[in-house]
Amino acid sequence: MLRKVFSGIAAFLQTPTGVIVTANVIWQVVVWAMEISTTGVVYYVVSALIFGLDVFVAVTLRDQLIHFFSQFVLPIQNPKYRQDIAARVKNFETGSRGPALFVKNGQVILHEGESKKRGAGLIVLDTASALVLRTDTEIKDTVGPGIKFTKGNEYIAGSVDLRAQWQFIGPLATDQPFLNPISAPKEYNETQNRRQQTGGLTRDGFEIFPTISIRFSIKRPAQKVPTESGVTSYYGFDADAVRNAITREVVQLGASENTKVRLEWNQIPAHLVVNIWREYIRKFKFSDLFNPVDGNGASGLQVIEDAINRRVKQPNVEALDETGARTGEWVESLEFKQLQSRGLEIMDVRIHNVLFEKTLEDQITEQWSAEWLNIAKKEKSHLEQMESLIETAARNEASKNFARIASRQFGAKITLPQENPFKTLQLLIQPLKEFIISESAAGNDVDTELRKLEEIWKWLLDNNPVQQPDAESKG
Repeated sequence: MLRKVFSGIAAFLQTPTGVIVTANVIWQVVVWAMEISTTGVVYYVVSALIFGLDVFVAVTLRDQLIHFFSQFVLPIQNPKYRQDIAARVKNFETGSRGPALFVKNGQVILHEGESKKRGAGLIVLDTASALVLRTDTEIKDTVGPGIKFTKGNEYIAGSVDLRAQWQFIGPLATDQPFLNPISAPKEYNETQNRRQQTGGLTRDGFEIFPTISIRFSIKRPAQKVPTESGVTSYYGFDADAVRNAITREVVQLGASENTKVRLEWNQIPAHLVVNIWREYIRKFKFSDLFNPVDGNGASGLQVIEDAINRRVKQPNVEALDETGARTGEWVESLEFKQLQSRGLEIMDVRIHNVLFEKTLEDQITEQWSAEWLNIAKKEKSHLEQMESLIETAARNEASKNFARIASRQFGAKITLPQENPFKTLQLLIQPLKEFIISESAAGNDVDTELRKLEEIWKWLLDNNPVQQPDAESKG
Protein backbone atom coordinates (compact mmCIF):
# COMPACT_ATOMS: atom_id res chain seq x y z
CA MET A 1 0.00 0.00 0.00
CA LEU A 2 2.77 2.40 0.99
CA ARG A 3 4.67 1.48 -2.16
CA LYS A 4 1.66 2.41 -4.27
CA VAL A 5 1.27 5.74 -2.43
CA PHE A 6 4.93 6.64 -2.81
CA SER A 7 4.86 5.58 -6.49
CA GLY A 8 1.91 7.90 -7.08
CA ILE A 9 3.72 10.79 -5.34
CA ALA A 10 6.87 10.14 -7.40
CA ALA A 11 4.86 10.07 -10.63
CA PHE A 12 3.22 13.40 -9.72
CA LEU A 13 6.53 15.04 -8.90
CA GLN A 14 7.81 14.11 -12.37
CA THR A 15 5.05 16.14 -14.04
CA PRO A 16 5.47 19.87 -14.81
CA THR A 17 2.99 20.77 -12.04
CA GLY A 18 4.89 18.57 -9.60
CA VAL A 19 8.17 20.23 -10.54
CA ILE A 20 6.67 23.69 -9.96
CA VAL A 21 5.17 22.69 -6.59
CA THR A 22 8.50 21.16 -5.54
CA ALA A 23 10.42 24.29 -6.58
CA ASN A 24 8.06 26.57 -4.63
CA VAL A 25 8.28 24.40 -1.51
CA ILE A 26 12.07 24.42 -1.71
CA TRP A 27 12.02 28.22 -2.14
CA GLN A 28 9.82 28.68 0.91
CA VAL A 29 12.13 26.45 2.94
CA VAL A 30 15.17 28.50 1.83
CA VAL A 31 13.40 31.82 2.77
CA TRP A 32 12.47 30.42 6.18
CA ALA A 33 15.96 29.00 6.83
CA MET A 34 17.66 32.28 5.89
CA GLU A 35 15.16 34.22 8.06
CA ILE A 36 14.21 36.48 5.16
CA SER A 37 11.38 38.80 6.14
CA THR A 38 8.06 37.65 4.64
CA THR A 39 5.73 39.91 6.56
CA GLY A 40 2.89 41.55 4.78
CA VAL A 41 -0.03 40.42 2.67
CA VAL A 42 1.60 41.54 -0.58
CA TYR A 43 4.27 38.90 -0.38
CA TYR A 44 1.80 36.06 -0.08
CA VAL A 45 -0.46 37.46 -2.81
CA VAL A 46 2.44 37.87 -5.23
CA SER A 47 3.76 34.39 -4.42
CA ALA A 48 0.33 32.86 -5.03
CA LEU A 49 -0.06 34.70 -8.35
CA ILE A 50 3.37 33.64 -9.53
CA PHE A 51 2.70 30.05 -8.48
CA GLY A 52 -0.64 29.97 -10.32
CA LEU A 53 0.91 31.56 -13.42
CA ASP A 54 3.73 29.01 -13.44
CA VAL A 55 1.30 26.11 -13.17
CA PHE A 56 -0.93 27.51 -15.94
CA VAL A 57 1.99 28.17 -18.31
CA ALA A 58 3.52 24.76 -17.63
CA VAL A 59 0.25 22.85 -18.16
CA THR A 60 -0.71 24.81 -21.27
CA LEU A 61 2.74 24.54 -22.80
CA ARG A 62 2.87 20.82 -22.07
CA ASP A 63 -0.55 20.23 -23.70
CA GLN A 64 0.39 22.20 -26.79
CA LEU A 65 3.72 20.47 -27.18
CA ILE A 66 2.12 17.05 -26.74
CA HIS A 67 -0.56 17.94 -29.31
CA PHE A 68 2.10 19.13 -31.76
CA PHE A 69 4.65 16.33 -31.46
CA SER A 70 2.21 13.44 -31.02
CA GLN A 71 0.96 13.76 -34.60
CA PHE A 72 4.43 12.69 -35.77
CA VAL A 73 4.35 9.46 -33.77
CA LEU A 74 2.16 7.74 -36.40
CA PRO A 75 1.47 8.40 -40.10
CA ILE A 76 -1.86 10.13 -39.43
CA GLN A 77 -3.84 11.30 -42.47
CA ASN A 78 -7.20 11.95 -40.86
CA PRO A 79 -7.32 15.35 -39.01
CA LYS A 80 -9.71 13.89 -36.42
CA TYR A 81 -6.96 11.53 -35.31
CA ARG A 82 -4.77 14.39 -34.02
CA GLN A 83 -6.85 14.84 -30.90
CA ASP A 84 -7.03 11.06 -30.42
CA ILE A 85 -3.28 10.48 -30.63
CA ALA A 86 -2.65 13.45 -28.27
CA ALA A 87 -5.07 11.94 -25.74
CA ARG A 88 -3.31 8.55 -26.00
CA VAL A 89 0.10 10.16 -25.39
CA LYS A 90 -1.26 11.93 -22.30
CA ASN A 91 -2.67 8.66 -21.02
CA PHE A 92 0.68 7.02 -21.61
CA GLU A 93 2.31 9.73 -19.46
CA THR A 94 -0.08 9.19 -16.59
CA GLY A 95 0.21 5.40 -16.77
CA SER A 96 -3.51 4.87 -17.40
CA ARG A 97 -3.17 3.97 -21.06
CA GLY A 98 -4.93 1.11 -22.82
CA PRO A 99 -3.30 -1.55 -25.03
CA ALA A 100 -1.04 -0.57 -27.93
CA LEU A 101 -1.17 -3.37 -30.51
CA PHE A 102 0.31 -4.06 -33.95
CA VAL A 103 -1.32 -6.49 -36.38
CA LYS A 104 0.91 -7.97 -39.09
CA ASN A 105 -0.40 -10.42 -41.70
CA GLY A 106 -3.46 -11.07 -39.56
CA GLN A 107 -1.43 -11.89 -36.41
CA VAL A 108 -1.68 -9.66 -33.34
CA ILE A 109 1.78 -8.71 -32.04
CA LEU A 110 1.89 -7.46 -28.44
CA HIS A 111 4.13 -7.25 -25.42
CA GLU A 112 3.63 -9.31 -22.30
CA GLY A 113 0.56 -8.20 -20.39
CA GLU A 114 -0.52 -5.80 -23.14
CA SER A 115 -3.80 -7.58 -23.86
CA LYS A 116 -4.84 -7.29 -20.19
CA LYS A 117 -4.74 -3.51 -20.20
CA ARG A 118 -8.07 -1.71 -20.21
CA GLY A 119 -8.59 1.83 -21.36
CA ALA A 120 -8.39 3.92 -24.50
CA GLY A 121 -5.89 2.15 -26.74
CA LEU A 122 -4.39 2.09 -30.21
CA ILE A 123 -4.15 -0.58 -32.94
CA VAL A 124 -1.93 -0.33 -36.04
CA LEU A 125 -2.71 -2.73 -38.91
CA ASP A 126 -0.53 -3.39 -41.95
CA THR A 127 -2.05 -3.54 -45.45
CA ALA A 128 -2.62 -7.32 -45.24
CA SER A 129 -4.61 -7.29 -41.97
CA ALA A 130 -8.14 -6.63 -40.77
CA LEU A 131 -10.01 -7.30 -37.52
CA VAL A 132 -13.28 -6.98 -35.64
CA LEU A 133 -13.67 -5.12 -32.33
CA ARG A 134 -16.17 -6.06 -29.67
CA THR A 135 -17.19 -5.41 -26.09
CA ASP A 136 -18.36 -7.95 -23.57
CA THR A 137 -21.92 -7.63 -24.90
CA GLU A 138 -21.79 -6.76 -28.62
CA ILE A 139 -19.80 -6.56 -31.83
CA LYS A 140 -18.66 -2.99 -32.35
CA ASP A 141 -16.66 -2.29 -35.50
CA THR A 142 -14.78 -3.84 -38.43
CA VAL A 143 -11.32 -2.35 -38.90
CA GLY A 144 -9.22 -2.40 -42.06
CA PRO A 145 -5.57 -1.54 -42.73
CA GLY A 146 -4.37 1.63 -41.05
CA ILE A 147 -4.85 3.05 -37.53
CA LYS A 148 -7.69 2.47 -35.09
CA PHE A 149 -8.22 4.23 -31.74
CA THR A 150 -10.13 2.01 -29.34
CA LYS A 151 -12.28 2.86 -26.34
CA GLY A 152 -11.78 1.51 -22.88
CA ASN A 153 -14.21 -1.42 -23.14
CA GLU A 154 -13.25 -2.57 -26.66
CA TYR A 155 -11.00 -5.48 -27.49
CA ILE A 156 -10.19 -7.65 -30.54
CA ALA A 157 -12.74 -10.36 -31.34
CA GLY A 158 -10.62 -11.81 -34.15
CA SER A 159 -8.22 -10.89 -36.95
CA VAL A 160 -7.73 -12.11 -40.52
CA ASP A 161 -5.02 -12.12 -43.17
CA LEU A 162 -6.27 -10.46 -46.37
CA ARG A 163 -3.71 -12.22 -48.56
CA ALA A 164 -4.50 -15.37 -50.55
CA GLN A 165 -3.78 -18.46 -48.45
CA TRP A 166 -2.46 -21.89 -49.49
CA GLN A 167 -3.48 -24.82 -47.35
CA PHE A 168 -2.25 -28.40 -47.79
CA ILE A 169 -4.07 -31.29 -46.15
CA GLY A 170 -3.39 -34.98 -46.30
CA PRO A 171 -0.11 -36.93 -46.48
CA LEU A 172 3.15 -35.20 -47.30
CA ALA A 173 5.14 -36.06 -50.40
CA THR A 174 7.84 -37.57 -48.14
CA ASP A 175 5.43 -39.63 -46.04
CA GLN A 176 5.67 -43.41 -45.91
CA PRO A 177 2.10 -44.47 -45.08
CA PHE A 178 3.03 -48.08 -44.38
CA LEU A 179 5.66 -47.65 -41.69
CA ASN A 180 6.04 -50.28 -39.03
CA PRO A 181 4.15 -48.97 -35.94
CA ILE A 182 6.54 -50.79 -33.63
CA SER A 183 9.86 -49.58 -35.04
CA ALA A 184 8.76 -45.97 -35.61
CA PRO A 185 5.67 -45.26 -33.46
CA LYS A 186 5.90 -41.43 -33.52
CA GLU A 187 6.34 -41.15 -37.28
CA TYR A 188 3.67 -43.78 -37.80
CA ASN A 189 1.09 -41.88 -35.71
CA GLU A 190 1.83 -38.57 -37.41
CA THR A 191 1.54 -40.17 -40.84
CA GLN A 192 -1.72 -41.89 -39.93
CA ASN A 193 -3.18 -38.60 -38.67
CA ARG A 194 -2.37 -36.89 -41.96
CA ARG A 195 -3.70 -39.89 -43.84
CA GLN A 196 -7.05 -39.70 -42.07
CA GLN A 197 -7.47 -36.04 -43.02
CA THR A 198 -8.33 -36.92 -46.64
CA GLY A 199 -8.96 -40.68 -46.55
CA GLY A 200 -11.97 -41.84 -48.57
CA LEU A 201 -13.40 -45.11 -49.91
CA THR A 202 -14.12 -45.85 -53.56
CA ARG A 203 -17.35 -47.46 -54.73
CA ASP A 204 -15.69 -50.89 -54.64
CA GLY A 205 -14.29 -50.37 -51.13
CA PHE A 206 -10.65 -49.33 -51.70
CA GLU A 207 -9.15 -46.60 -49.50
CA ILE A 208 -7.62 -43.58 -51.23
CA PHE A 209 -5.90 -40.72 -49.39
CA PRO A 210 -4.45 -37.91 -51.55
CA THR A 211 -2.86 -34.58 -50.76
CA ILE A 212 -5.33 -31.76 -51.41
CA SER A 213 -4.11 -28.19 -51.84
CA ILE A 214 -6.55 -25.27 -51.53
CA ARG A 215 -6.00 -21.63 -52.41
CA PHE A 216 -8.50 -19.29 -50.74
CA SER A 217 -8.87 -15.82 -49.24
CA ILE A 218 -11.28 -13.40 -47.61
CA LYS A 219 -13.76 -12.27 -50.27
CA ARG A 220 -12.37 -9.24 -52.04
CA PRO A 221 -14.39 -6.22 -53.17
CA ALA A 222 -14.99 -5.48 -56.84
CA GLN A 223 -13.26 -2.12 -56.43
CA LYS A 224 -10.55 -1.18 -53.94
CA VAL A 225 -11.47 1.81 -51.77
CA PRO A 226 -9.54 3.57 -48.97
CA THR A 227 -10.25 2.65 -45.37
CA GLU A 228 -11.19 5.15 -42.66
CA SER A 229 -7.47 5.77 -42.14
CA GLY A 230 -7.00 6.62 -45.81
CA VAL A 231 -5.12 3.38 -46.62
CA THR A 232 -5.92 1.49 -49.85
CA SER A 233 -4.86 -2.12 -49.42
CA TYR A 234 -3.35 -3.96 -52.38
CA TYR A 235 -5.30 -7.04 -51.28
CA GLY A 236 -8.65 -5.25 -50.97
CA PHE A 237 -10.79 -4.83 -47.88
CA ASP A 238 -14.45 -5.83 -47.67
CA ALA A 239 -15.79 -4.95 -44.20
CA ASP A 240 -18.82 -7.24 -44.47
CA ALA A 241 -16.71 -10.22 -45.57
CA VAL A 242 -14.24 -9.71 -42.70
CA ARG A 243 -17.06 -9.39 -40.17
CA ASN A 244 -18.78 -12.55 -41.45
CA ALA A 245 -15.54 -14.55 -41.48
CA ILE A 246 -14.82 -13.73 -37.83
CA THR A 247 -18.26 -13.59 -36.23
CA ARG A 248 -20.18 -16.37 -38.03
CA GLU A 249 -19.10 -19.39 -36.09
CA VAL A 250 -18.88 -22.89 -37.60
CA VAL A 251 -19.02 -25.82 -35.20
CA GLN A 252 -17.85 -29.31 -36.17
CA LEU A 253 -19.12 -32.32 -34.25
CA GLY A 254 -16.32 -34.33 -32.71
CA ALA A 255 -15.77 -38.07 -32.90
CA SER A 256 -17.02 -38.68 -29.35
CA GLU A 257 -20.51 -37.88 -28.16
CA ASN A 258 -21.46 -34.32 -27.23
CA THR A 259 -18.11 -32.87 -28.35
CA LYS A 260 -17.92 -29.82 -30.56
CA VAL A 261 -14.97 -28.08 -32.19
CA ARG A 262 -15.10 -24.46 -33.27
CA LEU A 263 -13.57 -23.96 -36.72
CA GLU A 264 -11.56 -20.83 -37.37
CA TRP A 265 -12.24 -18.92 -40.58
CA ASN A 266 -9.18 -20.36 -42.34
CA GLN A 267 -10.20 -23.96 -41.50
CA ILE A 268 -13.61 -23.79 -43.19
CA PRO A 269 -12.37 -24.21 -46.82
CA ALA A 270 -10.51 -27.43 -46.01
CA HIS A 271 -13.51 -28.77 -44.08
CA LEU A 272 -15.85 -28.21 -47.04
CA VAL A 273 -13.44 -29.51 -49.71
CA VAL A 274 -12.70 -32.75 -47.85
CA ASN A 275 -16.42 -33.45 -47.44
CA ILE A 276 -16.97 -32.94 -51.19
CA TRP A 277 -13.98 -35.17 -51.99
CA ARG A 278 -15.36 -38.01 -49.87
CA GLU A 279 -18.79 -37.58 -51.45
CA TYR A 280 -17.42 -37.91 -54.98
CA ILE A 281 -14.84 -40.66 -54.39
CA ARG A 282 -17.70 -42.98 -53.38
CA LYS A 283 -19.15 -42.67 -56.89
CA PHE A 284 -16.12 -44.13 -58.69
CA LYS A 285 -14.48 -47.53 -58.78
CA PHE A 286 -10.77 -47.75 -58.08
CA SER A 287 -9.97 -48.60 -61.71
CA ASP A 288 -11.97 -45.56 -62.91
CA LEU A 289 -9.72 -43.12 -61.07
CA PHE A 290 -6.80 -43.58 -63.48
CA ASN A 291 -8.64 -44.37 -66.72
CA PRO A 292 -10.76 -42.20 -69.06
CA VAL A 293 -14.38 -42.11 -67.91
CA ASP A 294 -15.92 -39.42 -70.11
CA GLY A 295 -15.95 -38.36 -73.74
CA ASN A 296 -13.12 -35.88 -73.22
CA GLY A 297 -10.67 -38.55 -72.08
CA ALA A 298 -10.55 -37.28 -68.48
CA SER A 299 -9.79 -39.80 -65.74
CA GLY A 300 -11.93 -40.26 -62.66
CA LEU A 301 -9.55 -38.15 -60.54
CA GLN A 302 -9.68 -35.33 -63.07
CA VAL A 303 -13.47 -35.45 -63.11
CA ILE A 304 -13.55 -35.28 -59.29
CA GLU A 305 -11.10 -32.37 -59.20
CA ASP A 306 -13.13 -30.44 -61.77
CA ALA A 307 -16.39 -31.16 -59.92
CA ILE A 308 -14.93 -29.95 -56.60
CA ASN A 309 -13.73 -26.69 -58.19
CA ARG A 310 -17.18 -26.10 -59.64
CA ARG A 311 -18.88 -26.78 -56.30
CA VAL A 312 -16.83 -24.14 -54.48
CA LYS A 313 -16.79 -21.51 -57.26
CA GLN A 314 -20.27 -21.61 -58.80
CA PRO A 315 -23.76 -21.19 -57.30
CA ASN A 316 -25.13 -24.01 -59.50
CA VAL A 317 -23.37 -27.19 -60.69
CA GLU A 318 -24.17 -30.23 -62.82
CA ALA A 319 -24.97 -33.27 -60.68
CA LEU A 320 -23.20 -36.66 -60.92
CA ASP A 321 -25.06 -39.95 -60.53
CA GLU A 322 -23.92 -42.83 -58.32
CA THR A 323 -21.45 -44.02 -60.97
CA GLY A 324 -19.82 -40.63 -61.51
CA ALA A 325 -21.57 -39.86 -64.81
CA ARG A 326 -23.05 -36.42 -65.45
CA THR A 327 -26.84 -36.41 -65.23
CA GLY A 328 -27.48 -33.11 -67.00
CA GLU A 329 -29.40 -31.83 -63.94
CA TRP A 330 -28.22 -28.56 -62.40
CA VAL A 331 -28.45 -28.24 -58.61
CA GLU A 332 -27.60 -25.54 -56.08
CA SER A 333 -24.12 -25.65 -54.57
CA LEU A 334 -24.53 -25.49 -50.79
CA GLU A 335 -20.76 -25.21 -50.28
CA PHE A 336 -20.56 -22.07 -52.44
CA LYS A 337 -23.47 -20.61 -50.48
CA GLN A 338 -21.72 -21.33 -47.16
CA LEU A 339 -18.49 -19.74 -48.35
CA GLN A 340 -20.34 -16.63 -49.49
CA SER A 341 -22.20 -16.29 -46.21
CA ARG A 342 -18.92 -16.47 -44.29
CA GLY A 343 -17.06 -13.96 -46.46
CA LEU A 344 -14.70 -16.50 -48.06
CA GLU A 345 -13.81 -17.50 -51.60
CA ILE A 346 -11.83 -20.45 -52.96
CA MET A 347 -9.75 -19.79 -56.05
CA ASP A 348 -8.32 -23.24 -56.77
CA VAL A 349 -8.38 -26.85 -55.55
CA ARG A 350 -5.80 -29.43 -56.62
CA ILE A 351 -5.59 -33.19 -55.95
CA HIS A 352 -2.14 -34.77 -56.12
CA ASN A 353 0.19 -37.26 -54.43
CA VAL A 354 -2.53 -39.95 -54.45
CA LEU A 355 -1.65 -42.85 -52.14
CA PHE A 356 -3.30 -46.24 -51.60
CA GLU A 357 -2.51 -49.71 -50.31
CA LYS A 358 0.81 -51.25 -51.34
CA THR A 359 -0.86 -54.36 -52.79
CA LEU A 360 -3.00 -52.16 -55.06
CA GLU A 361 0.07 -50.25 -56.18
CA ASP A 362 1.88 -53.48 -57.07
CA GLN A 363 -1.19 -54.75 -58.88
CA ILE A 364 -1.49 -51.56 -60.94
CA THR A 365 2.24 -51.62 -61.73
CA GLU A 366 2.01 -55.21 -62.98
CA GLN A 367 -1.08 -54.38 -65.00
CA TRP A 368 0.59 -51.33 -66.55
CA SER A 369 3.73 -53.40 -67.31
CA ALA A 370 1.68 -56.12 -69.02
CA GLU A 371 -0.28 -53.57 -70.99
CA TRP A 372 2.89 -51.76 -71.98
CA LEU A 373 4.47 -55.02 -73.21
CA ASN A 374 1.37 -55.91 -75.23
CA ILE A 375 1.26 -52.42 -76.71
CA ALA A 376 4.97 -52.60 -77.54
CA LYS A 377 4.52 -55.96 -79.29
CA LYS A 378 1.58 -54.63 -81.26
CA GLU A 379 3.57 -51.56 -82.24
CA LYS A 380 6.50 -53.75 -83.36
CA SER A 381 4.23 -55.94 -85.48
CA HIS A 382 2.61 -52.89 -86.99
CA LEU A 383 5.99 -51.35 -87.85
CA GLU A 384 7.17 -54.59 -89.47
CA GLN A 385 4.01 -54.75 -91.57
CA MET A 386 4.43 -51.12 -92.59
CA GLU A 387 8.08 -51.77 -93.50
CA SER A 388 7.09 -54.76 -95.65
CA LEU A 389 4.37 -52.78 -97.40
CA ILE A 390 6.71 -49.84 -98.04
CA GLU A 391 9.39 -52.20 -99.39
CA THR A 392 6.92 -53.92 -101.73
CA ALA A 393 5.50 -50.60 -102.91
CA ALA A 394 9.02 -49.25 -103.54
CA ARG A 395 9.98 -52.38 -105.47
CA ASN A 396 6.84 -52.13 -107.62
CA GLU A 397 7.46 -48.45 -108.27
CA ALA A 398 11.09 -49.15 -109.22
CA SER A 399 9.95 -51.88 -111.63
CA LYS A 400 7.49 -49.48 -113.25
CA ASN A 401 10.16 -46.80 -113.61
CA PHE A 402 12.58 -49.32 -115.12
CA ALA A 403 9.97 -50.51 -117.59
CA ARG A 404 9.04 -46.94 -118.48
CA ILE A 405 12.68 -45.92 -119.11
CA ALA A 406 13.65 -49.09 -120.95
CA SER A 407 10.62 -48.91 -123.28
CA ARG A 408 11.12 -45.26 -124.15
CA GLN A 409 12.48 -46.12 -127.64
CA PHE A 410 9.41 -48.25 -128.38
CA GLY A 411 6.64 -46.06 -127.01
CA ALA A 412 6.76 -43.12 -129.45
CA LYS A 413 5.55 -45.05 -132.52
CA ILE A 414 4.28 -48.40 -133.63
CA THR A 415 7.16 -50.57 -134.83
CA LEU A 416 7.36 -53.89 -136.45
CA PRO A 417 8.96 -56.79 -134.60
CA GLN A 418 12.74 -56.68 -134.86
CA GLU A 419 14.32 -59.55 -136.69
CA ASN A 420 17.66 -58.70 -135.13
CA PRO A 421 17.62 -59.36 -131.33
CA PHE A 422 20.90 -57.47 -130.89
CA LYS A 423 19.26 -54.35 -132.22
CA THR A 424 16.40 -54.76 -129.73
CA LEU A 425 18.84 -55.05 -126.83
CA GLN A 426 20.66 -51.95 -127.95
CA LEU A 427 17.40 -49.99 -127.96
CA LEU A 428 16.72 -51.16 -124.40
CA ILE A 429 20.16 -50.35 -123.02
CA GLN A 430 20.58 -46.92 -124.63
CA PRO A 431 17.83 -45.11 -122.52
CA LEU A 432 19.15 -46.71 -119.33
CA LYS A 433 22.63 -45.32 -119.94
CA GLU A 434 21.24 -41.85 -120.67
CA PHE A 435 19.02 -41.89 -117.54
CA ILE A 436 21.84 -42.97 -115.25
CA ILE A 437 24.18 -40.29 -116.62
CA SER A 438 21.59 -37.46 -116.39
CA GLU A 439 19.80 -38.30 -113.13
CA SER A 440 22.39 -39.97 -110.91
CA ALA A 441 25.20 -38.20 -109.07
CA ALA A 442 28.76 -39.29 -109.49
CA GLY A 443 29.82 -42.18 -107.30
CA ASN A 444 31.41 -45.58 -107.19
CA ASP A 445 28.09 -47.40 -107.59
CA VAL A 446 27.11 -45.31 -110.62
CA ASP A 447 30.48 -45.83 -112.28
CA THR A 448 30.20 -49.56 -111.73
CA GLU A 449 26.76 -49.75 -113.31
CA LEU A 450 27.88 -47.64 -116.27
CA ARG A 451 30.88 -49.90 -116.84
CA LYS A 452 28.59 -52.93 -116.81
CA LEU A 453 26.32 -51.33 -119.41
CA GLU A 454 29.37 -50.39 -121.54
CA GLU A 455 30.58 -53.97 -121.45
CA ILE A 456 27.14 -55.22 -122.53
CA TRP A 457 27.04 -52.56 -125.24
CA LYS A 458 30.45 -53.62 -126.61
CA TRP A 459 29.47 -57.23 -126.50
CA LEU A 460 26.37 -56.43 -128.61
CA LEU A 461 28.47 -54.54 -131.14
CA ASP A 462 31.03 -57.31 -131.37
CA ASN A 463 28.47 -60.08 -131.80
CA ASN A 464 25.90 -58.26 -133.96
CA PRO A 465 26.10 -59.88 -137.39
CA VAL A 466 24.53 -56.82 -139.02
CA GLN A 467 26.60 -53.75 -138.22
CA GLN A 468 24.70 -50.48 -138.39
CA PRO A 469 26.44 -47.17 -138.66
CA ASP A 470 24.03 -45.33 -136.37
CA ALA A 471 24.48 -47.90 -133.66
CA GLU A 472 28.25 -47.70 -133.89
CA SER A 473 28.15 -43.92 -133.78
CA LYS A 474 25.99 -43.95 -130.71
CA GLY A 475 28.24 -46.40 -129.03
